[in-house]
Amino acid sequence: MPQPLEAEAEAGPVLAEVVRSGFVEGRHRGSLVLLAADGSVELALGDATRPVFPRSANKPMQAAAVLRAGGSLEGRRLALAAGSHSGEEFHRDLVRTMLAEHGLSARHLRCPPAFPLDEEELEAYVAAGGRRDRVVMNCSGKHTAMLAAAASRGWPLETYLDPDHPLQRLVREEVESAAGEPVAAVGTDGCGAPLMAISLTGLARAFRRFVLAGPGTPERRVADAMRAHPEYVAGTRRHDTWLMRELPGVLSKVGAEAVQALALPDGRALAVKVDDGAGRALRPVLARALGLMGVTAPVVTRVGRVPLLGGGREVGEVRAAF
Repeated sequence: MPQPLEAEAEAGPVLAEVVRSGFVEGRHRGSLVLLAADGSVELALGDATRPVFPRSANKPMQAAAVLRAGGSLEGRRLALAAGSHSGEEFHRDLVRTMLAEHGLSARHLRCPPAFPLDEEELEAYVAAGGRRDRVVMNCSGKHTAMLAAAASRGWPLETYLDPDHPLQRLVREEVESAAGEPVAAVGTDGCGAPLMAISLTGLARAFRRFVLAGPGTPERRVADAMRAHPEYVAGTRRHDTWLMRELPGVLSKVGAEAVQALALPDGRALAVKVDDGAGRALRPVLARALGLMGVTAPVVTRVGRVPLLGGGREVGEVRAAF
């Protein structure tokens, strides 16, 4: 049986440590790249040139492809199309509104039924009798946008997730153009959409391109919508929202399996992948990377704080190790 490409990759350096009661009980390895304002590589830890699946960090490129296909989304709708929403009530309401605006319904969605991503929202949703639903799934905004674009062009709706669908071909073109490199592999994301593999360096380049794009371009429209409505990109209690709300001009998007991409308004950018996919390591690593870029603000400290509990009280932390 052929071995996965990743099997041949060397383990990355330790990016984060898990410290309990003063004892290092675990370590998370990975790769990271920081780009200078001119796009050159300022720092690389691990192999930032090997392909990774950016997961939902690819969503801004997917949203830009929707616009190139003729989608007419703006504002909150475009932010939701580029987001991984928490399943809060205002997210669910807007997905349903968008579906209705384009003559669609939840039955057209091909993302799997799910519960809210946000833990607090999940408790309230289940207590109110909520069940798994496609609208609640964190990628439902993206899927609604893809369906709307396909409908506007008269493209098949049933196969909108097929890699050979005209819309998904546009997504691939957008990813390759923004990243400045060819897609290395195509897989299937957790939501069922085609997933394009690029390097961390390419991912950082893509986010840099979005913040520097000219007004009115698809990339800039997506970036502006995300930054203006970050709560629709993530949710009330998510770090992408905090960063875009409190750091003017920042574009930030997390992806599953501990991927993060971020760009500053001057074109500096970063991308991170924690090898074992541990989300608990991502925020301390991100905060440390922002510190190395000279970004100091209370929100960076807040993002980087990941306490460990023992008996209901704080006994340690997950901390950056570089």
